[in-house]
Amino acid sequence: MSYFHIDDFGFYLQDAYVKDWIDNSMIFFEVSDLDATLKQVQGLALTDEYENVRLSEIVYNDWGNEFFLHDPSGILWHFGKFKT
Repeated sequence: MSYFHIDDFGFYLQDAYVKDWIDNSMIFFEVSDLDATLKQVQGLALTDEYENVRLSEIVYNDWGNEFFLHDPSGILWHFGKFKT
């Protein structure tokens, strides 16, 4: 099991793969600066380092903006900022 910590946010990942759970999982990670977060994630070159990783550009919505990261296991991460 691994613990990931960013500022006052943290989560655990364990070495377990359950296809039905992975295929139906989505995580929304709210950030204060979406542009800076996208640049930081792009700088990690995850799409070059890991097979099946996909990273989108920012999508602009009426409720706020977001970009998407499909991680190596297939989980879809939404990084977004709500309009205030």
